[in-house]
Amino acid sequence: MEALRLTRRFHGFYRTRSLNNAILCSSYNLRRDLSSSFDGHDSRLPVLIVGAGPVGLVLSILLTKLGVKCAVLEKNSGFSRHPQAHFINNRSMEVFCKLNGLADEILRHQPPVDLWRKFVYCTSLTGQVLGSVDHMQPKDFDRIVSPVSVAHFSQYKLTRLLIEQLKHIGFHVRSDDLLNSDDIKPAEQQILLGHECTSINTTENGLTVTASITKEGKHAEKKIHCNFLIGTDGASSTVRKLVGIGMSGEHDLQKLISIHFTSQDLGQYLMNERPGMLFFIFNTEAIGVLVAHDLMQGEFVLQVPFYPPQQRFEDFSSRMCEKTIFSLVGRELADINVLDVKPWVMHAEVAETFLAINNRVILAGDAAHRFPPAGGFGMNTGIQDAHNLAWKLASVLKGIAPPSILLTYETERRQIALYNTALSVENFKAAMAVPAALGLDPSIATSVHRTINENLGSILPSDLQRAILNGIFSIGRMQLSGSILNENNPLGSSRLSKLRQIFEGGKSLQLQFPAEDLGFRYSTGALVSDGDSFSNAQEKPTGRRRDYVPSSDPGSRLPHMNIQLLSNSKERICSTLDLVSANDVEFLLIISPMKESYQLAQTAFKVAQEFQLPLKVCIMWQDKATYAARSSSSERALSPWKNFIDVVDAKTCPSLASWWDLCQMTDSGAILVRPDEHIAWQTKSEIKNDRLSELKKVFSAILRLDS
Repeated sequence: MEALRLTRRFHGFYRTRSLNNAILCSSYNLRRDLSSSFDGHDSRLPVLIVGAGPVGLVLSILLTKLGVKCAVLEKNSGFSRHPQAHFINNRSMEVFCKLNGLADEILRHQPPVDLWRKFVYCTSLTGQVLGSVDHMQPKDFDRIVSPVSVAHFSQYKLTRLLIEQLKHIGFHVRSDDLLNSDDIKPAEQQILLGHECTSINTTENGLTVTASITKEGKHAEKKIHCNFLIGTDGASSTVRKLVGIGMSGEHDLQKLISIHFTSQDLGQYLMNERPGMLFFIFNTEAIGVLVAHDLMQGEFVLQVPFYPPQQRFEDFSSRMCEKTIFSLVGRELADINVLDVKPWVMHAEVAETFLAINNRVILAGDAAHRFPPAGGFGMNTGIQDAHNLAWKLASVLKGIAPPSILLTYETERRQIALYNTALSVENFKAAMAVPAALGLDPSIATSVHRTINENLGSILPSDLQRAILNGIFSIGRMQLSGSILNENNPLGSSRLSKLRQIFEGGKSLQLQFPAEDLGFRYSTGALVSDGDSFSNAQEKPTGRRRDYVPSSDPGSRLPHMNIQLLSNSKERICSTLDLVSANDVEFLLIISPMKESYQLAQTAFKVAQEFQLPLKVCIMWQDKATYAARSSSSERALSPWKNFIDVVDAKTCPSLASWWDLCQMTDSGAILVRPDEHIAWQTKSEIKNDRLSELKKVFSAILRLDS
């Protein structure tokens, strides 16, 4: 197989073929011209990534695995130790399965699931529990819909694992490059810390990026020539601002202070008495949300509302933070250690475009979309941006597809970003329903703050404004006193009853969204849409958990099923998702062992060779006995092509659907899968007329050769 791949690469990728279709021929020549400008002798770096967060690091690994040279600029002089994001959903974990065992490593190092599966609502961490919600169901661990489960793993720990992976594949982390180097060679396979992107200029064939560094009183600048610049530099993206891309949506939903601290004392207590991931704490002294990043290590982040300018960030000293923490815990902690305090603003915005400067500047992650943290879609959506973008960049740089395929990145991912923004807002509203039920409507607090700013801000001194604001909030929190919030008090009893209804009805903040996590679907883009089935594919977000329903419709993620490999004596169990290569821009065609399907595969191989596109065929057998009786069928039917694999359904439960039933298809159909595991095209029945012409149209549409 590898020999064939190398043969195809050297004798196919660099030899002009005569195409039957004139449009395809001109598209091919365009791709050849583009590819030749990206060869190893070019002084330009193929891809420069700005921002060394999880999204930028994942993208750099994916590109490197696909054979694309890249480097990363990071303006900070080191990697943050603030935990930040911590929930990794199913789809992101599936991406991590392709990164040299990263998913297994995360699962191995994360806290035990029983320590983080619940959200706990209480008056203090040692006081009254108002309710708790278990977000895990037995089916979340049976690995029927996905080969891997979700994870709870702090962002800085994930970053550390990603850096280790990058070092293993040849990357170097440096902070002295600008001060010690005067040459203009591309900074391949380097993560340059302390290097800030300060300008982006177009050249005849690419971009020139200016990076600056200040170290030990010395300042220097360096020009880096690149073909593509990817902005993964966070919610306040410099790249986005430099190219003038605006954001649309809801701005400034809430301001918060994030307090990162450790306490083994608190960790041990919660681990033994009331384990959970999030603790929503409401009492007369303070209100806050505690994120338990790791109870075993005693690592936490406390989020508290912040109302500037009456409240100042400078007021949040370590001592004040400790006092707030003690108020929410319900007692003092002997071993508390406040590590970091930072303000942040919650937005629900999406960039107006993800592409700029002739599609050479591309945004991904928080640079392209900023969500409320409700549901954990921020980092996860960014990781899936990188997964979508990597194979398309590689296709362009290798001459497989024209630059116009990059337009499908925005078409596909902006649609998902808008949906996830709406979903996060709905989930955030669900979170606000709990304090509202307790008599603390957050919208009233916002209105009070706005009134003070608009009506009293220019009249009263700041100290008096602060006293008024704190006084009003203190009076509001009195509704949380034990004398009111109890079953014997009619008002308290009514509020506690309303709270129970919220929890039991699944109307509080949710953690898992299987339907959106695994079931998101692209309507148009690098695919051949069937049109008919998309209109009802994605319901309006409600903020409630909905189950994932497998689908083989174009744009959907390939359904997972355990299969057994039968070809080449590799009889091992894996997922259908494992059939898609992570090391090549390779498409996958899934067929059944039928004469007509073999003929379709033969034609697909010919078209793929003509388009110089790597293709693998998977033959899905009904059972091992049938395969054993016809074990040489695939080899005979597909000769001389060798890049195929025979597999059989390895389901452990007879009640589970067969592969074609799972895909809601008959075995006379076929499924074409993209390198990012999304379905590019399907046919539910055999193609009886001119297969060659039909498949040329299919591949042309997917690769945007017809644009």
